[in-house]
Amino acid sequence: MASLTLIASLVVAGAFAFFAWKRALTYLHVFQQEEYDGGRFLGWLFHTITFDMRASSALAVLGIGFVSAEEPVLIGISLLLGAVTFVYFGWQEPDPRQVAKKKLVVTARAQRILIASGVLMAPIVATLVIWQVPLLVWIAPVQLIPFVLILGNLVLMPFEAREQKRFWTEAHDKLEKLKPTVVGITGSFGKTSVKHILGHLLSIQAPTLVTPGSVNTPMGVARIVREQLAPYHRFFVCEMGAYGPGSIARLCRLAPPDLALVTAIGPAHYERFKSLDTVAKTKFELAAAARTRGGTTVLAGQVLPFAAAKAFLGEGTDKVIVVGPETDARLKVLATRESREGVEADVVWDGKTYALKAPLHGLHHAGNMALAFAAACALGANPDDLVTALKSTPQIAHRLEVNPQPDGSIVIDDAYNSNPVGFAAALASLDLIVGAGGRRILVTPGMVELGDIHHDEHARLGAIAANHVDVLLPVIPDRIEAFVDAFRRAATDRPVIPCANFAEALAWLKTNVQAGDVVLFENDLPDLYERRLRL
Repeated sequence: MASLTLIASLVVAGAFAFFAWKRALTYLHVFQQEEYDGGRFLGWLFHTITFDMRASSALAVLGIGFVSAEEPVLIGISLLLGAVTFVYFGWQEPDPRQVAKKKLVVTARAQRILIASGVLMAPIVATLVIWQVPLLVWIAPVQLIPFVLILGNLVLMPFEAREQKRFWTEAHDKLEKLKPTVVGITGSFGKTSVKHILGHLLSIQAPTLVTPGSVNTPMGVARIVREQLAPYHRFFVCEMGAYGPGSIARLCRLAPPDLALVTAIGPAHYERFKSLDTVAKTKFELAAAARTRGGTTVLAGQVLPFAAAKAFLGEGTDKVIVVGPETDARLKVLATRESREGVEADVVWDGKTYALKAPLHGLHHAGNMALAFAAACALGANPDDLVTALKSTPQIAHRLEVNPQPDGSIVIDDAYNSNPVGFAAALASLDLIVGAGGRRILVTPGMVELGDIHHDEHARLGAIAANHVDVLLPVIPDRIEAFVDAFRRAATDRPVIPCANFAEALAWLKTNVQAGDVVLFENDLPDLYERRLRL
């Protein structure tokens, strides 16, 4: 009868393999959004206490029910019921490749991590089968799944490093061979928008390749260069993201910048850097790299008070263009305005005044427009041509993108914004865009990665929102209590409709939005923030 127990154990192993595959995809989805950073993934795991409860509880009940069974038939029945449990919960597990907001992308790296994790889990499962352990012991591999994913990633690190080095080298060599003018853009916020505007301006001058969306990591940039850079491209505009000290310098070694542009220093991603001085020092790695090549640096006046900026300017101001209202700014911004038609900026460049206008919304885009104008001028474009080109700037996807609806309402999509400056600008835009007799409706889960200043920044913005919002729909209000409380204190007569997720907010909007209303979607949370897993 021992063979019966062995057969039952093999059936359990097969059922567990199916369950583990489905569960590994669930955890990999979060691991991928944490950029395969084991430390951050572990932090999420323990902070949210996202461990299996349902399958483990079912296994525990079944295992305890048969714990005193000595007959092989009863042990076999227990194990077979455990196999049914694994199949049931595996079948019920949602597939993040299909149902998630930001779906799991099973890239080559993700596939390697899954395979490595499976190889590491195999001897554990084999041991349980050989020892023909009782059902209770099978709870252990269930709980081990996320840790095996991390271990699989660690085991693969030498291989991943070699692969990344190969891709990095191919992209770097291609840039060296084709020699486009490389424009590097970084900043705590505004970099994607400035990249979008500058890419539009330069593409009118000559063929230009721009990194798409929010692609700003070494491997993302390397992929774009390898797959899309062509001999006819004269300009390559590259967004450079900062994920810690040295990260910008690494990107600059990949794509050495001929022009550096620093848009802003602020608390976005404060959680990673812990201080604004560290943020500034990292951003100025880009300026230092451009100076090494004899290139030009364009700086927003907002960054000048930081120590990193002072140190950089202390080494010389040759080929440095400051953009802002500062007296000594090379491109002096005299005034900025926003209307229902877009943003405007009056600027002075080389002694001549220009009226810049673009059909973009949010007063902060006036500053982004001025930065892009200065950079294009520095690259040899005719200022008068740029003034004309700005008027045809397309809207920036998911960054205060204004979309009139068939029912007469207007939706403002600012889903990719997660910084305090942009948030405040978006709120002010509601007053300009709302229709006659309409309401200003805000849907927001707040901001992320603010670290120690999360509470204070949300409280400040909640008070600002009270001046511009008629109806507030906070998504996952528990994580932005300071925002909601500040809004309620300042706007006691305005309705607040708490929503557990965006689906609830959308359902309310579908029923209640009327012609003339303007709805602002301010930021959108990755699944690891919005979707609380109940496993």
